[in-house]
Amino acid sequence: MKKLRKFDIFSLRLRLTVGIAVFSALILGSLAIWTSWRMQKILIDSHKHNIQQIVDRLPHDVQLYSQMMQPETGVQKAINNLANTNTLLWLKSANNKILIKSANLDLLSDSTLAELMSLSNMSIKPQVYQINKNHFVLSGGALQVQGKLLGTLFIVQDITNEQTMFVVMLRSLSIASILAIIIITVVIAFYIHRSLQPLRQLSQMTALISIEDLGKAQLYLDNAPSEVKELAQTLTMLLSRLSQSWEQERQFVSNVSHELRTPLTIVHGYLQSVLRRQNNLTEIQIEALETASSEAEHTIRLLQDLLDLARADSGYLRFQMKFHVLNDVVEEVVAMAAKYSDRYITIESTTYPIEVKIDYNRFKQVLLNLIDNAVKYSAANTPVILKLDQFHDKVVIQVCDQGYGIPLQHQARIFERFYRVDESRSPATGGSGLGLSIVKTLVEGMKGNVTVQSKLDEGSIFTISLLNN
Repeated sequence: MKKLRKFDIFSLRLRLTVGIAVFSALILGSLAIWTSWRMQKILIDSHKHNIQQIVDRLPHDVQLYSQMMQPETGVQKAINNLANTNTLLWLKSANNKILIKSANLDLLSDSTLAELMSLSNMSIKPQVYQINKNHFVLSGGALQVQGKLLGTLFIVQDITNEQTMFVVMLRSLSIASILAIIIITVVIAFYIHRSLQPLRQLSQMTALISIEDLGKAQLYLDNAPSEVKELAQTLTMLLSRLSQSWEQERQFVSNVSHELRTPLTIVHGYLQSVLRRQNNLTEIQIEALETASSEAEHTIRLLQDLLDLARADSGYLRFQMKFHVLNDVVEEVVAMAAKYSDRYITIESTTYPIEVKIDYNRFKQVLLNLIDNAVKYSAANTPVILKLDQFHDKVVIQVCDQGYGIPLQHQARIFERFYRVDESRSPATGGSGLGLSIVKTLVEGMKGNVTVQSKLDEGSIFTISLLNN
């Protein structure tokens, strides 16, 4: 089952999807707002046109009827002819008194009629007014017949049905816009996901490349965009240059270590020979020679470690794997370590014999490095404990101390080369930073692994796991 990807708010996919979704929302939202405004304007303009036709026709009708009857009766007749179910008319005098009104005006409710009358007292601009859930377009202007001002004519058209349809259409348009944005976002998210797939494949391919694979790595993607193919080619060339640089550095370290080890061994031998014949030497000379011998020995061990690491990197570090009784090997190493450490070192084991396939000398080197590490980083009055245990498919060796502990942020890096938790320590007290790296390299060369658990001021436990078959 595929592991669910962790939601990353800073991912390129999310940024592109949100950006396009927001852009689509702005475009479609602006289009919907403009469409609704335009439709409302068309609706009002249409009714304004109808009202204007009535305004233009009414004086002619009034004049025609006034020739056949009394002027007021003619105006009433003309207004009634132009009025219908949705069109209401009335004529007001200069003192806001209603002179004539269409018959259908009495069909309105008192509250609606009162609201319309209050609107007619203001400066009227043709637009939509909502009164008691009804919608009206109201317009007014002076009515003149043969140059004589009869009063102010008000024309009202009931557009409730049209406005209701407009609101329904607007709501449908809004829902359609939202659905369109959602669909566009989903489609774009899927498209972006597919488009970024080559980059994810490239990332997965580079994540699997180890130091040994640098020179052989070939990054190529089929059916990928040309930009991604160019990136893959660039990364391939970069990996090739890194491989060459790594090989040159490894060869340099190996050559230097090999060239320096022999003369230093000779120098160390001469120093030891002189120290054995120290009858003619002063105390200061003896102290200087002992210091020089100690430093030469330390440098030789450092060079040997570097040679081992260089051989391991090149694949030339050979292991003589044979079955040995682990209990006996550990007892031998503890006896060796106790001579130069003056520390109480114990072995805890409930099983004997425990047989394991190891390189005898390499394994002794691993245990000596771990014991030396435990001695250096724990108080003189605390013991070092080696625990041995056997399971059905593996053997576990633990080197435990009650020392200062390793901070959590350093535990993941202590097996790196030249890495030291306390940089202020001198090589004499803190080592060269290669001991644990050598341990990891040798243990892994014997098909095992090494881990660490540590708490500040409580101590550390280094655990070696080896296959017992």
